[in-house]
Amino acid sequence: MSDDIEIDTDDLERRMDGAMGALRHEFGTLRTGRASATMVEPVMVDAYGAMTPINQVGTINVPEPRMVTINVWDKGLVSKVEKAIRESGLGINPQLNGTIIMLPIPELNEERRRELTKVAAQYAENARVAIRNVRRDGMDQIKKAKGDGMSEDDQKFWHDEVQAMTDRHIALVDKALEEKQAEIMQV
Repeated sequence: MSDDIEIDTDDLERRMDGAMGALRHEFGTLRTGRASATMVEPVMVDAYGAMTPINQVGTINVPEPRMVTINVWDKGLVSKVEKAIRESGLGINPQLNGTIIMLPIPELNEERRRELTKVAAQYAENARVAIRNVRRDGMDQIKKAKGDGMSEDDQKFWHDEVQAMTDRHIALVDKALEEKQAEIMQV
């Protein structure tokens, strides 16, 4: 292997890991019938004239497996936070208790569980596409290096390295999807 031409596999690995991190975050926003603070993260509140993430207007807690509470810091925003949750499409009916908004998480019916598994599958497919795009960038680097005089043996080595990295990350996506779908379908 020539010492002067190398492919930046650390960058490719970091970008593939980034796609996995994004997938985990998206999976965290899916409702599974169990309470999770991440499920309300995408909710934006009209606070002080700007759309603000819900976690910047109050403290989000999970006191029980089927309850999320949001302790709103500014009393004037309680009604706006409640409205944002109702309009978010989470399918949760907030209950007020002073400045604390309680979100009881209802059981999911079979049809909604199946819909959520399809959404999870779509998130996983988006992660696979992102990983394949990083793979393509790695292969483009190898082609460019070929033009710069990389030997065929080195090309084969780097091609196999990038492909192995891609296969490993795709397997991680598949495993994460399988676990999330099992979690969603669990009654």
